Amino acid sequence: MRRLIPVLGALLAATPALADYQRMQAEGSVPEAMERLTAAVEEAGATVFATIDHGAGAASVDMDLPDSQLLIFGNPILGTPAMQADPLAGLHLPLKILVYADGDGQTWVAYEEVEETFDELDAVEDLEVLKRMEGALGNFSSVAAGE
Repeated sequence: MRRLIPVLGALLAATPALADYQRMQAEGSVPEAMERLTAAVEEAGATVFATIDHGAGAASVDMDLPDSQLLIFGNPILGTPAMQADPLAGLHLPLKILVYADGDGQTWVAYEEVEETFDELDAVEDLEVLKRMEGALGNFSSVAAGE
């Protein structure tokens, strides 16, 4: 048992923390949740830059992957102050929300917490716009989930 404790500790330290992500169950299929998400983002005045269909990518190389789509979107009113504070914020922007199905067919909506996204950028982590980004991600995800 004494040998097992250091091994478990090392494994836990090497495992990425799931607390860095917000995730919620969604009603309906991945395409239905993505439709709700895209509509919410556009209605809020943000720009949809891309939709990445991971499932279609897997299918294109004859591999199986449950439905999984990533929406990439942003709003310069929120993103510009972060990049003014530190240009490296541009590596994390625009924002992203993933809608995916698990192995049981349950649809999920997930995003990385904004605080974690910009954690390494000291000049950015105290900006008021980060709270607004987090609120937008939460609101859009709730709509996508059908809440």
